Amino acid sequence: MNSKIIVSNNVEELSEHFAHMLIQGIDAAIDKFNIALSGGSTPKAIFDYLAMNYQTKIDWNKIRFFWGDERCVPPDHPDSNYLMTFEHLFDKIKIPEQNIFRVDGDNKPEAEVQRYSGVIKKNIPSADNIPSFDLVMLGLGEDGHTASIFPDSIELINDKSICAVSQHPALCQKRITLTGTVINNAKKVIFLVTGEKKSEMVKNILNKNEGFEKLPASHINPSEGELIWLLDKEAARLLN
Repeated sequence: MNSKIIVSNNVEELSEHFAHMLIQGIDAAIDKFNIALSGGSTPKAIFDYLAMNYQTKIDWNKIRFFWGDERCVPPDHPDSNYLMTFEHLFDKIKIPEQNIFRVDGDNKPEAEVQRYSGVIKKNIPSADNIPSFDLVMLGLGEDGHTASIFPDSIELINDKSICAVSQHPALCQKRITLTGTVINNAKKVIFLVTGEKKSEMVKNILNKNEGFEKLPASHINPSEGELIWLLDKEAARLLN
């Protein structure tokens, strides 16, 4: 595994790092560049930054957008990761509608897992018979979860399916998530983490502190790809 940590002074600097990595990936792609998006406050800030500063500097036609996880809610629901991406990015750039592959949160979760797994299998090239995204964006929860793989569903890290149904342990809200098997088969995985509240979890995972193996995010280790942690200085403050 090729791994590195990049610490930025603020979310704008972090967003600029992400933009450069995105452009490098698009330029290197022979055909379409396939990305699995994340929800959360840091991706929202990154999408705002891209829409403001890279509206015409990125070949958006070349990118196909999927989601690493989604809540089982309608697309106009405030909790929808798709809605957040639409409002902060898609609505501000020119992108073909056929390049957007959203999770249908209106569908029954078990049925949507089957449907969306089929969409991914059809559109994402495989490596070792597992879909291989060009880039997977990930966040980090204060409980160590990533995508929608929570500590009480850590078995989804090694699940051989493409997608699975998970449930938020406190809210009991059902979600669709990529499994760790698919995430770890990506060419590049980028954790996007900001804020002091995440610093303890960042320290525990990156320093492999006692009990770290119980944290889903600690099991994200792309087998052939590159793992990058993009942190702001608050999130990185407890690292050596």
